Amino acid sequence: MSEIQPWQREPKLTAKQPTEQQAAESSLRSSLSSWWPALLWAGIIFCLSTDTFSAEHTGSVLQRLVGWLHLSEEQFSTLHFFIRKCAHFTEYFVFCVLIYRGIRGQRPGWRWIWGLSAWFVAAAYAALDEVHQAFVASRTASAYDALLDSVGAFVALIVLYLYFRPPLPPPRIRE
Repeated sequence: MSEIQPWQREPKLTAKQPTEQQAAESSLRSSLSSWWPALLWAGIIFCLSTDTFSAEHTGSVLQRLVGWLHLSEEQFSTLHFFIRKCAHFTEYFVFCVLIYRGIRGQRPGWRWIWGLSAWFVAAAYAALDEVHQAFVASRTASAYDALLDSVGAFVALIVLYLYFRPPLPPPRIRE
């Protein structure tokens, strides 16, 4: 007779012991709050790999922005190339930081495994992004771009380490 009879009270749950469902929901909310920026950024990177952001389209936009500089064709091509490569570096720098945020979750501090995992995921996504670009008619896949993306993610890894490392002890003064 394990059922609760109408004249019996149901046992009260204490606030200290959440149910399994509440614990699972809390864990899911925590994971989503940690990971949604990285997932959103991955979607943005995917959109930037489409025809809309090919060199000829970004070149025409840039031409309108810097037309007042009256650059020669060679100067404009150099500027356009530099801006596009800086964009590769920057987007994967940010992506690695966001992946690290997702992996770390609510846990404090720095762990090498978290940082290296974030870098690996960013580098793998860079390679897959170049494969995606191989199937877009107006884009070209480049191993050099994937390498530049991975370097951007690696620099983010170094910056994260420097930010989260424990403070150095004060120097000892010799007497």
